[in-house]
Amino acid sequence: MRIGVVGAGAWGTALAQVAAADDQDVIIWAREPEVVEAINDRHENPLFLKGARLSPAIRAVGDLAKMEPCDVFLVVAPAQHLRAILGAVPAEGRPLVLCAKGIEEGSGLLMHEVATEAQPASPIAVLSGPTFAHEVAAGLPTAVTLAAADAGLGERLIARIARPAFRPYYSDDVAGAEVGGAVKNVLAIACGVVDGRGLGLNARSALISRGFAEMTRFGLAKGARPETLAGLAGLGDLVLTCSSTSSRNFSLGKGIGEGAKAADLLADRRTVAEGAFTAPVLMRAADALGVDMPIVAAVCALLAEESSVSEVVDHLLARPLRSEGF
Repeated sequence: MRIGVVGAGAWGTALAQVAAADDQDVIIWAREPEVVEAINDRHENPLFLKGARLSPAIRAVGDLAKMEPCDVFLVVAPAQHLRAILGAVPAEGRPLVLCAKGIEEGSGLLMHEVATEAQPASPIAVLSGPTFAHEVAAGLPTAVTLAAADAGLGERLIARIARPAFRPYYSDDVAGAEVGGAVKNVLAIACGVVDGRGLGLNARSALISRGFAEMTRFGLAKGARPETLAGLAGLGDLVLTCSSTSSRNFSLGKGIGEGAKAADLLADRRTVAEGAFTAPVLMRAADALGVDMPIVAAVCALLAEESSVSEVVDHLLARPLRSEGF
């Protein structure tokens, strides 16, 4: 099974490294000519994954048409560009493994719904979970969720990408895996704000816990199962991205908490903090479903610069007392 990786950012490059660990050929598509050159000539990607020595079995291309020999595609394009890029991928009914985390801004669709519209003949799977690219590329122990409605497809994909230090767990709950990945990005921004404002570890722990309650409420309304949201793709990913500046979303929130403007921070980034795009569309979807998500609403207000950090903190702390639960 020859794997093609669509997107040569940090996560795409790390996944290519995993797929090529047994010297099986991997083709990776990069938009930037300098990335194609660096991967092919020097077996590195200093632009997005500095310091990682890449397998010579990875071959980079700058033209999606050259990925035609691939049997399966790991699609690591940012969520807001997924539809356009999938339209150019020569899939022709071959499986697509979606590795982006988010909700499409214009349509409000989850990534598997976008992929089904863009490539209706292709079986869809989702790879999600607590992963920092530099740790995966370095071969550090990692566990992920691989979700697919077709159990046979899921088993074949897991057999191809599993490694001693990279452990995929199968699920048939595609929606649950995607909801966890999308919502945690928004909550990570909130946790970054807490850290940047110096509100303490108690506050961050409380925010993670109550944020998970919001994730669960929304996920159940979207048809996800509670055990998926409590697993690697939900709670596991939430804990990771809410606890480290290696998370782009956490770093964005930290900057806002320290007093920077959201627009300035977003304009100064080469990599994408998906939570900034996901927050407003998530809020609209939650409102349409009648799901209460006060932390997500607070992040939206900060990103739109409609409220200050002090105002949103005061508002959250002033909410009526209630029993704990989802």
